[in-house]
Amino acid sequence: MIAGDAHPLLSPADVRGLLAAHGLRPSRALGQNFLADPNTARRIVRLAGVGPGDRVLEVGPGLGSLTLALADEVGDHGSVTALELDRHLVPVLHEVLVGRANVRLEQGDALTVDYDTLLADGTATMVSNLPYNVATPLIAGLLEGTPRLTRLAVLVQREVAERLASPPGTRECGSVSVKVAFFSRPRVLAVVPPTVFVPRPRVESALVAFDRLPAPPVEVPSAPALFELARAGFAQRRKTLRQALRPRLGAAAAEMLSAAGVDPGARAETLSLEEWAALARTVGTETVGTER
Repeated sequence: MIAGDAHPLLSPADVRGLLAAHGLRPSRALGQNFLADPNTARRIVRLAGVGPGDRVLEVGPGLGSLTLALADEVGDHGSVTALELDRHLVPVLHEVLVGRANVRLEQGDALTVDYDTLLADGTATMVSNLPYNVATPLIAGLLEGTPRLTRLAVLVQREVAERLASPPGTRECGSVSVKVAFFSRPRVLAVVPPTVFVPRPRVESALVAFDRLPAPPVEVPSAPALFELARAGFAQRRKTLRQALRPRLGAAAAEMLSAAGVDPGARAETLSLEEWAALARTVGTETVGTER
């Protein structure tokens, strides 16, 4: 069905046929919505900026729809490493990817895999259709802990994409926005309708890119301490920072905020990355206790 085409990309009929032939059903628990539109697959590859000779990491290849398009684009001098969690899909992927010498298939969990080993050959671009339920922690973790990924271009739920791309100081931002802005320049590249997936999700998706910065745009004594402050500030986002940060900074919360040039009556979503950094520098490595 597939092997006869010189450049086979999966149609909805191909996806349904593969699932039926292997007795599989998409797993809700794993958030499986398989890309099933050749034009969308090619568009994702183009917008991701992938070209001949590139090294690409794909997390969650599913049935291989995007994998095939990536393999076509990187060519014989490039490579695609596809990491799939679901062991039941591995035999299907081997069937779909037969003859693709530039694709390496690995079975494992993207949240726990050793990326230094997986990307031992050097830097790479990540291009993936991510399950909605793991997208945010995975992206945040990769930006913080995997500098070998110089760019991430990922398909996620549209609402998640817009939140991740919202800079600190905007209404849509959250604590993860501080981490994203610290490590990368994010931007939404395209909106993708539910009709290109099997099964169809109930929401729109969006392709969002994160270009890793050569260095963080702000200086802080400790990046993890900065992120912890942001998490604490957003944990109770309806409260003022004076109140929200009291469990973290104790009775000195208002004083430290003022010393950093931040209004103690402000709320977390109003702070820019520079203001979060100023607060992190003010707090520094001091030992601060919880107010009793």
